Amino acid sequence: MKKNTPKPFVSPEENIIDCPLDEIVKKGAQRMLRQALEVEVDSFVERHQYVMDDKARRLVVRNGYNKPRKIVTGAGQIEVRAPRVDDRILDKLNEPRFKSGIVPRYLRRTKNINELIPVLYLKGISTGDFTEALQVLLGKDVVGLSAENIVRLKQIWQKEYEEWNNRDLSNTKYVYWWVDGVYFNVRLDDDRQCILIIIGAREDGTKEIVAIEDGFRESKESWQSLLRRLKRRGLKTGPKLAVGDGALGFWAAVREEYLDTKEQRCWVHKTFNVLDKMPQSLQSRAKSMLHDIYLAPTKKDADNAFDIFIEEFDLKYPKAVDCLRKDRDELMAFYDYPAEHWIHLRSTNPIESTFATVRLRTKKTKGSGSRIATFTMVFKLLLSAKKRWKRLRGYNKIEDVLNGVTFKDGEMVTSETTETVEA
Repeated sequence: MKKNTPKPFVSPEENIIDCPLDEIVKKGAQRMLRQALEVEVDSFVERHQYVMDDKARRLVVRNGYNKPRKIVTGAGQIEVRAPRVDDRILDKLNEPRFKSGIVPRYLRRTKNINELIPVLYLKGISTGDFTEALQVLLGKDVVGLSAENIVRLKQIWQKEYEEWNNRDLSNTKYVYWWVDGVYFNVRLDDDRQCILIIIGAREDGTKEIVAIEDGFRESKESWQSLLRRLKRRGLKTGPKLAVGDGALGFWAAVREEYLDTKEQRCWVHKTFNVLDKMPQSLQSRAKSMLHDIYLAPTKKDADNAFDIFIEEFDLKYPKAVDCLRKDRDELMAFYDYPAEHWIHLRSTNPIESTFATVRLRTKKTKGSGSRIATFTMVFKLLLSAKKRWKRLRGYNKIEDVLNGVTFKDGEMVTSETTETVEA
């Protein structure tokens, strides 16, 4: 009887063979681009076929081709030889001359490739590894995408932030804010950097970045300075409700700058802070009881669960109970808003989930080299993350909230519900 002989090990990489598919895709893209450019130029010339001289000769005509140039695209580096047009007569007629909408004059790489560079950097590729990473993605012959581009990009990002940070807010209205101060280590600075973040929900339910500032610390003064700058840029009215950690200096600042803004404490932060003051053996049970509070269907049920937690742990763990009890009203504020919005209002998740990516980047690079490098990185990452933010559930209720409609336990209070309660 023959013994079973083991099959020889085959490395998965040995099954990878050179494939002409990439070259086919590249040539196909190049052919399609050439055809598109021809159609674009022919259409322009045809639109101006009636521009003639006194001998009935056309004055807007094809005029050969420009010199070839290479453009980096998602299909690799493609050589382009764009058609040329003789349309000088249009200057005298005060009409716009030909400009390609497909391949602008100074284009060297497409938009998705321009976005690839900051994404690679922000996601953890170090500056020194850029050339190798880009060659793997786009081919060895790619030019113009060196590590030096990152240095220039950082300067561009800083200018983009300055323009964004001076935008007019006079026609902007927010229903909710999520606020936090996020700390980072900076290799060339002795102090940890605190970046102040505000994300807001607009009237249509979409989320956007309201403010990003280097606050140095989460003090009232830092937050107040930020809020006053928002006012100077036209944001005279604050949100109906702001969500954040109870330790922020933001609350003292917002009470002075936007008096009508209500406060909601973040249950994620609060849960962590309460459990941190309890032994490990009780944390699972305590966490479940905290869930019973903020997941209760009505404020009355939540108050009952709140009292049960106090009764259970107050005697032996007073610090944990005091941590919870001191923000009782602010922890329950979300019950006065539409039930569809509760999932958004119980925590600062829009900020926390976004900054998980930022922290991954700083961990890989062992912290940014400077405060400005960290700050611009955070700004670009937030802009990138914004594309994936989802609209608020029940956004059709936002107008009611902005108009001051009263909600109780997540439902709109009407004359009929008032009569039912009185009965």
